[in-house]
Amino acid sequence: MSTRAPESAEAGYRTRDPARKERILEAAAGLLARNGFHSVSMAEIGNQAGITGSGIYRHFESKSAILVALFDRTIDDLLADEAATMEAHLDLAETLERLIAAQVEFVVRDRALAQVYHNEIRNLPDEDQVRLRRKQRLYIEEWVHVVREIHGGLDDATARALVHAAISAIQSTLFHNVGLPGERQREILARAAKAVLAPGPLD
Repeated sequence: MSTRAPESAEAGYRTRDPARKERILEAAAGLLARNGFHSVSMAEIGNQAGITGSGIYRHFESKSAILVALFDRTIDDLLADEAATMEAHLDLAETLERLIAAQVEFVVRDRALAQVYHNEIRNLPDEDQVRLRRKQRLYIEEWVHVVREIHGGLDDATARALVHAAISAIQSTLFHNVGLPGERQREILARAAKAVLAPGPLD
């Protein structure tokens, strides 16, 4: 009978454990949000994630690769939420409300990740910057479409300006600690975005 250990046990130390990858991304988001991309080392990220030595390199070949993974996850999650909203075939007001709620939830629940996403795009490799900005435009386009419909044919440039202003209002809380409970933050940020996008004199 063979005495060879089962493959999972024998090679376990070489396996890319998904839970470890999650810990690395979570640790990186917090460190990058607090200290900025250039001030954080791979060793610090590994230590924060509880992974020592070369273990972090089994999951990511560089700090840039971690940043790319954080950005991809963020925009892909936002796009998935947006697609689910659009596919629900709700009325326009409810569709916009759900778009706003998803952006608010991202900012309040995943504050560190949202801060990194807002501040560090220029530190992505050029090719990834282009790719991510293309995804961002796709995300914004659905908002613009809904806002134009709600405003009854508002021109594209004005609708786009309103959408960016509304998202900026939501993300404004990333730059200071407002000291409010999460639910109260959600309520205020959603109200601010709705006020920016409400039909009015711009129509």
